[in-house]
Amino acid sequence: MSALDPRRTFLQFVDPSELPSELVRGINDFKFQGTSAKVNFALEAPPPHPAFGDRVDHLRGFINVGPTIDYIERAFDDAKYGNYSRKPYVDGCVQSLVDPDMSPPGKHVMSCFVQYAPYELAEDDWDDVRDEFGDTVQAAIENYFPGFGGNVIHREVVTPKDIEAKVGLSEGNIFAGEFLTPQMFFFRPAPGWNQYRTPIHGYYQCGSGTHPGGCVMGAPGRLAATQILGDRSR
Repeated sequence: MSALDPRRTFLQFVDPSELPSELVRGINDFKFQGTSAKVNFALEAPPPHPAFGDRVDHLRGFINVGPTIDYIERAFDDAKYGNYSRKPYVDGCVQSLVDPDMSPPGKHVMSCFVQYAPYELAEDDWDDVRDEFGDTVQAAIENYFPGFGGNVIHREVVTPKDIEAKVGLSEGNIFAGEFLTPQMFFFRPAPGWNQYRTPIHGYYQCGSGTHPGGCVMGAPGRLAATQILGDRSR
């Protein structure tokens, strides 16, 4: 069974010549184009907020920088034209407040999911703008948590290219393929191949690139397991 994205499942780990031409064509047409990045911070202290003083219990959940729908739409506008968001949406979590073992005593770590960051930039290379992007994300947080930058010991910027290289998600798409109507339901990953079987006997597919998609819900794996058990009982 492969839980990798459809491109790797069918075109990397299998010789495409062994597959039906319509399946190969469908996978070649499958769109990935990731738009997400991450910035991880090592901190002297949790993000300060003037409304809470020294309290940090309110930071044990998620921190969202995305104050309005208009803000998020404008962030996506940048990505539509091949640029990363100049005022990005940020979803942050200070994990060390929940699990102190994740950082040295008295220090903290914060992981930030960031949108939007296109896999292919219109005019730049991600390696050339890595630090600039990190500055942009840090400034977005600083805007709502004044003094945040002064607590930063170190940061790691993970671009869509890094996600592809380190995690194996084609084009850095965290859902193993775009959530578009032509790529959902019985079209995921390709028409005629949405029931977790593949043309190769005993080789099954699951993961976010299959129905019903990602979001860490486990449904593709459960449905694939049900399919396998059903096939074995025949």
